[in-house]
Amino acid sequence: MNGAEFPLLSILVWLPLAGAVLVGFIRNRQAAKWGALLVAGFELAVALFAVDRFQSDSGNELQWVEHHAWIERLNIEYFLGVDGVSILMLPLSALLTLLTLLATWNSVQRLPHFHLALLLALEGITMGVFTAMDMMLFFLFWELTLPPIFFLIGLWGIGPGRRNAAMKYTLVMLFGGVALLFAIILLAFNHVEAIQGAVPNDLAFSLPVLLTTPLSGHREAAVFLLLMLGFAVKAPLPPFHTWLPTVAMEGSTQMTALLTGLKLGVYGIVRFALPLAPTAAVEYNWALGIIGAVTLIYGALVALQQSNLRRLLAYASISHIGLIVVGLSSLNLQGIQGALFQLVNFSVDASALMLIAGFIHHRLGSTERIHMGGLAKVMPRLTGFYFLFMLASLGLPGTDGFPAELLLVVSALTSHPSLAIAALAGTVLSAAYMLSFTRRAFMGPTASAAVNQLQDLRPRELGVLCLFGALVISFGLWPNMILDNQKAAAEAWLNHLLEPPTSDGSDFDEESVLNSETAE
Repeated sequence: MNGAEFPLLSILVWLPLAGAVLVGFIRNRQAAKWGALLVAGFELAVALFAVDRFQSDSGNELQWVEHHAWIERLNIEYFLGVDGVSILMLPLSALLTLLTLLATWNSVQRLPHFHLALLLALEGITMGVFTAMDMMLFFLFWELTLPPIFFLIGLWGIGPGRRNAAMKYTLVMLFGGVALLFAIILLAFNHVEAIQGAVPNDLAFSLPVLLTTPLSGHREAAVFLLLMLGFAVKAPLPPFHTWLPTVAMEGSTQMTALLTGLKLGVYGIVRFALPLAPTAAVEYNWALGIIGAVTLIYGALVALQQSNLRRLLAYASISHIGLIVVGLSSLNLQGIQGALFQLVNFSVDASALMLIAGFIHHRLGSTERIHMGGLAKVMPRLTGFYFLFMLASLGLPGTDGFPAELLLVVSALTSHPSLAIAALAGTVLSAAYMLSFTRRAFMGPTASAAVNQLQDLRPRELGVLCLFGALVISFGLWPNMILDNQKAAAEAWLNHLLEPPTSDGSDFDEESVLNSETAE
């Protein structure tokens, strides 16, 4: 059943928010933790049910649609739906929240109830980001991610500058939010002009409607630049990237794992920035490719100079985002499928590596290379999992990183051979910084007596990493589990970019679009 009569997406959005409120009223610490874990587990079960019932051959048709009037005066609606672009992000978000709760089970001693409530609230808000099909509703969820992240960084960060890091992140995101809001308003007013209507009665914020509303040349360029600016801040792309290394050094383990694993900014580029301004996206795809290549090489070169594991992983994440942007700029099926696959990989590989860095910091008090020498001798299980996720991030065949990076490189070779050289250079550099750091930090003689006293993975931590590892191998050996779910949506996405609405509006029929939104 994919109709609106069953509010599955509302359950995904509101269940964690309700759980956050309930956890706040549970006085016993252990009971509160188990309650949060139960909510996160049920959320994962609901998300997996949505994936199981998802019809992957439906193209860009929305499923599990919920469509209700909200602010009728402005035509703002409570409009939820998913397609092949977003469906896999639901279970991955739920799984990542569940595993971060388990991984940090005993590490939070200060205000544990508030901490659990914020994690659950952030999970529900993130589900709203992935399912919102009304632009104003999306913007609401987008901005609501800021308060929980601000407190999670500022109150439970592990660095002395955690409060400054929280403030820096919030201010940078607010700057990006302003650009997004201006773009949404421009789109709504453009719709009024396209149908020769009146404000506010004919304003439109529905994504399916806006996707079929033609934009004039200058206005489309402005919308494209504003959307790209807003999402580039969150992705992050240079020069807006500095918040990620700062948060990686100052923020808590679970917050850093969530921010590196859930690439909301990249999702926004795929979901909104390119489809809403298709002509501009095609016209400026060369600039998008150059931005991606610069990001890819810059992130890798800076990572090569890092002596701290957490900062290195932050710049590695930025470099991989550059590869995704190169793939998207290719405007072919391999590029979009590789980009969506890599979004899945971020939730597995990047998050697992950040959690491992957190495990090391919790035991050793540092993730500096000079303090980590000889870890492989005293922590063989942790080292083994680190090698698995590290090699997956390098695209080793048999891991989830291989099909994603292969698709992205092939897409660049097909469309931009010069950018393909940059992509290949980036993969070589990524191997250089990861293997060099690994050799010095994990191999050789032990760096200090403190390293000899370290405890290897505890059963709970081992279980978390085993689950991540199973996903790495499964997605690597059977990539069609991911690709088949996304293929029809990727094809529809690409066709929309290459055959956009005509500028004279001759193919625009608002009534048919509105009717298709509510069709089962």
